[in-house]
Amino acid sequence: MGIKRYKPTTPSLRWRTGADFTEITKSEPEKSLTVALRKSGGRNSNGRITCRHRGGGHKRRYRIIDFKRDKHDMAAKVLSIEYDPNRSSRIALVQYEDAEKRYIIAPLDLKVNDEIFSGENVEIRPGNALPIRNIPLGTFIHNIELIPGHGAILARSAGASAQIMAKEGARAHVKLPSGEMRLVPVNCYAVIGQVGNTDHEAIMIGKAGRTRWLGIRPTVRGVVMNPIDHPHGGGEGKAGQGNPHPVSPWGMPTKGYKTRKGKKVSDKMIIKHRPKK
Repeated sequence: MGIKRYKPTTPSLRWRTGADFTEITKSEPEKSLTVALRKSGGRNSNGRITCRHRGGGHKRRYRIIDFKRDKHDMAAKVLSIEYDPNRSSRIALVQYEDAEKRYIIAPLDLKVNDEIFSGENVEIRPGNALPIRNIPLGTFIHNIELIPGHGAILARSAGASAQIMAKEGARAHVKLPSGEMRLVPVNCYAVIGQVGNTDHEAIMIGKAGRTRWLGIRPTVRGVVMNPIDHPHGGGEGKAGQGNPHPVSPWGMPTKGYKTRKGKKVSDKMIIKHRPKK
């Protein structure tokens, strides 16, 4: 796992970097654990674009990931570390004692032939999953559930990890990667350690075409459009946004505008909000 740099034989290669994939041990996915992934182009069921700048990109198959880790007290042997085009982290193919194979998010330093476990009283070791009530304070965890038995939701991307800060009755205080402090039920499962592929955030795209390979289309600034296309458009020369405040193409405030609902059920679970930028 590291960063690969290129000789600047073309302008786009001068700043481009990529993963060296040294940790990858298998190139083809386990076919029984993949399903077809249909592209939506950012459109909803009515055919309307609800997420702009989506479209194109390389064809992918979705890898079915085991976020529940519900095969308890059964050893799982790591068969391979694989690349997943649908997420920033690497995935590990594991095989349980009953010969069932599953994909999991690969923690940092997980190697082929390692054995991992899931259960109430398993060893505190990277890759093992157990309830938060049985994990010591200060331990770094990832793949954290918010509802017991519903599967992991928090800290799943490359390099992510949260930390258990305190336990109070039926809930634990967990510090998330964003800096937010949140209450999580102690019956929820979490995986020990940090998610692998920590160098992902240091990768430089290098050229516009590489972004298109990822299925992301160009984003055009409103100030360079015509007035009919955007509230910031128009004007002679470089006129600026032309509005009292930055807005979206439909006139909704953008920068600095709070989008979170005022009364949200999960607000009571947040002890400390993430720091403002």
